Amino acid sequence: MSSLPRRAKVQVQGVVLKDEFSSFSELSSASEEDDKEDSAWEPQKKVPRSRKQPPPKESKPKRMPRVKKNAPQISDGSEVVVVKEELNSSVAIADTALEDRKNKLDTVQTLKTAKTKQKCAAQPHTVRRTKKLKVDEETSKASNLEGESSSSETPSTSTVWGGTCKKEENDDDFTFGQSPLKKIKTETCPQGQPVKFPANANNIKEEVEMNWDMVQVLSERTNIEPWVCANIIRLFNDDNTIPFIIRYRKELINNLDADSLREVQQTLEELRAVAKKVHSTIQKVKKEGKMSECLLKAMLNCKTFEELEHVSAPYKTGSKGTKAQRARQLGLEGAARALLEKPGELSLLSYIRPDVKGLSTLQDIEIGVQHILADMIAKDKDTLDFIRNLCQKRHVCIQSSLAKVSSKKVNEKDVDKFLLYQHFSCNIRNIHHHQILAINRGENLKVLTVKVNISDGVKDEFCRWCIQNRWRPRSFARPELMKILYNSLNDSFKRLIYPLLCREFRAKLTSDAEKESVMMFGRNLRQLLLTSPVPGRTLMGVDPGYKHGCKLAIISPTSQILHTDVVYLHCGQGFREAAKIKTLLLNFNCSTVVIGNGTACRETEAYFADLIMKNYFAPLDVVYCIVSEAGASIYSVSPEANKEMPGLDPNLRSAVSIARRVQDPLAELVKIEPKHIGVGMYQHDVSQTLLKATLDSVVEECVSFVGVDINICSEVLLRHIAGLNANRAKNIIEWREKNGPFINREQLKKVKGLGPKSFQQCAGFIRINQDYIRTFCSQQTETSGQIQGVAVTSSADVEVTNEKQGKKKSKTAVNILLKPNPLDQTCIHPESYDIAMRFLSSIGGTLYEIGKPEMQQKINSFLEKEGMEKIAERLQTTVHTLQVIIDGLSQPESFDFRTDFDKPDFKRSIVCLEDLQIGTVLTGKVENATLFGIFVDIGVGKSGLIPIRNVTEAKLSKTKKRRSLGLGPGERVEVQVLNIDIPRSRITLDLIRVL
Repeated sequence: MSSLPRRAKVQVQGVVLKDEFSSFSELSSASEEDDKEDSAWEPQKKVPRSRKQPPPKESKPKRMPRVKKNAPQISDGSEVVVVKEELNSSVAIADTALEDRKNKLDTVQTLKTAKTKQKCAAQPHTVRRTKKLKVDEETSKASNLEGESSSSETPSTSTVWGGTCKKEENDDDFTFGQSPLKKIKTETCPQGQPVKFPANANNIKEEVEMNWDMVQVLSERTNIEPWVCANIIRLFNDDNTIPFIIRYRKELINNLDADSLREVQQTLEELRAVAKKVHSTIQKVKKEGKMSECLLKAMLNCKTFEELEHVSAPYKTGSKGTKAQRARQLGLEGAARALLEKPGELSLLSYIRPDVKGLSTLQDIEIGVQHILADMIAKDKDTLDFIRNLCQKRHVCIQSSLAKVSSKKVNEKDVDKFLLYQHFSCNIRNIHHHQILAINRGENLKVLTVKVNISDGVKDEFCRWCIQNRWRPRSFARPELMKILYNSLNDSFKRLIYPLLCREFRAKLTSDAEKESVMMFGRNLRQLLLTSPVPGRTLMGVDPGYKHGCKLAIISPTSQILHTDVVYLHCGQGFREAAKIKTLLLNFNCSTVVIGNGTACRETEAYFADLIMKNYFAPLDVVYCIVSEAGASIYSVSPEANKEMPGLDPNLRSAVSIARRVQDPLAELVKIEPKHIGVGMYQHDVSQTLLKATLDSVVEECVSFVGVDINICSEVLLRHIAGLNANRAKNIIEWREKNGPFINREQLKKVKGLGPKSFQQCAGFIRINQDYIRTFCSQQTETSGQIQGVAVTSSADVEVTNEKQGKKKSKTAVNILLKPNPLDQTCIHPESYDIAMRFLSSIGGTLYEIGKPEMQQKINSFLEKEGMEKIAERLQTTVHTLQVIIDGLSQPESFDFRTDFDKPDFKRSIVCLEDLQIGTVLTGKVENATLFGIFVDIGVGKSGLIPIRNVTEAKLSKTKKRRSLGLGPGERVEVQVLNIDIPRSRITLDLIRVL
């Protein structure tokens, strides 16, 4: 599609909306009608109108909910359906798909009249409505194509996705398995009726129109099918979070994993930023009176910032103008056009003006015409498309060499670091991401000079194509005119097109490398956050040091600080301090020591290893482990640490943090800004905005999927739950302190600032421990048996009476039955409680059997008898939703899927670098993963590197589910020493297997 659809211009007629499902097909049909009007769209007329209309209306947001008020009229079903009625016209309903197709033609005119009536009533709203249809239509078309053979299936009235989907593995919520190929051609399209998308959703896409389709371009860039992209756009437009989409909306995104979904989100934001920049540039050029139809079209065709910069550079405020602009001001544009269209009638001598600079000689006129033609060639879309495609097929390489630094102050160490890139050349299609980042860093440090080399063959073929096809004169041209044309082509390629291509190639390579670096950081961070906790142990944390001593902190199994102290192990007092350490370990029955990996780490490790080998701490069997202390010192002086540990010395706080990183890594590491955790690659060279957004998203993903017990968790951990933020987390804690523990999830709706949308996003990730409630709230649950205004099912499910009202009213009008609901301790979303209860009744189970072996037996026997898909069809839901329900019912109450991940590596002895020999086989723990290799801690004080070429699929664990070939921090591996470079402290390893 070349543009977003225009507003329909038909006369007002009566509006007849049949029912909820037919309205979806009406939306899709009307958007097809809009597509037919695309050809009538004229940029120079449309843009001013679309830019002028929205601003006056933004001050009147109360006009927006009008469509929302009409929503209940669409269907007279239950309230649950009303809450979830409008999300997806993009995906057809399973059991009504055939009827929708038959009635499609009948409903087209109805929707057109409805849309026209809305236009007359409120024109700005029509603009948004019409543009929204665009995404609906794109998804509907794709759904119809891919869902032709889909089986009939009744839609669920709870969360409601229908369709044939793959069976979800137990841990697939978190997508740690091998991710599916992005480009999956499904036989049946996921179908169902998703939750409601507000009709008044306001986003950049609705305000900004381009000559290209957002869904199509997004699909091309991410290699994800258009219908999936359209669904993702709508989900993000409705402020759905990535954890919520991944767990509860899998059908709409075709089982994409979190990283792929995050990539789509970032690409979408980039495209929207380009579109916004294009329209702001158009307005500036219009104010200066320099806009033309050709320029407007060229700007609206731009898909990247580089293209926009190329097109708009001559028209920037304060620009002295290009050579072509100055030639045009002299009146030579007519001569340039005549050379192409009517060369036989062109006489350059007639343009000579002896008293005018630039027109005084024939040579000046020829140069002026040449500059105009060069500019026309460089701005032509077909020409640029041809040269870009040509470069994709030919050899284009990026080269770096040592810069001339004799007269500049450049650190010699920096020069040595870039030894590999001082005579470097590589095809841009084969170069690795880490190489691009290294070259860029060397260029920024003035150590390297970088250039893109395009072969002369590309230039020759380009000039031939231009002369014979695109820029061929329409009639015979004299040799002197053809010479001007040849010179124009050469000048255009050398002065305009080649620099543009260089900028585009460098920008694309850098952008891809930065994204991959950020994604690598995100994967490493996820692996680190999900390190298996070590609960139930008393731990001693040690923050090593020389002059100022080693800081000690002993914490209880519940993370309470039992004792803090300072010992001086490396100042000749080690023997005397050993008695103090032994006394502390015996007094607190502590047999696990956690050592930070900072200054004096290896000396401290050797000290404890020596005492352990001598059995000094008998009768205790003491073990130790080493953990990263990255960010601990920053956290220890933060306001959060001061609030959590008031009056404690910051140095001792870091020892507490080190111990807690083993006891519960996730709860402790979320307190630290992610970029300080130190598991990235070139993280200081990439976009900090992109880095922060990605890492925050990964933290939110991890915290949400692990889940939090809302009655005991900290405010810091709570703010990272999907749908919550710092203010909402603070309000939840205040409500808990004021009113006591939460009895059930429905009470969250009473918290200030937690509206229906926030509740929808966070509810599935918040747990309420039933033992805790029974212990501390038994009296409250007994006395609150009768509360007015709410009907309660046998499942202790709770319904909200005024869910459609505004926030302020709903806080006072919502009546909650203060009765525990055992489903609140599971990963099942409240919107699926009704389905869960029907499933329980089908298998003959009760709520009090959740997580017990008998429940697992009943579920297994029922699945063997009926089959997953038949059960889902009977319950009017999808396989994915049913799988979440089965997981929630069968998992034990204290289930933590992090137990499947690697624990810290506890040791009793140590080896030195000098002890290593080539061929030695060792076990170690992955410290960091980069694009060029894996760093492994093998316990010798220096990490070894497994080159990426040595990490093959055959060596990876077959039983462990993994996202890709890459290893992540915390994984235990068996390696063999290939090379030892003691002067440079470098160890090269080969991966034998993953343990």
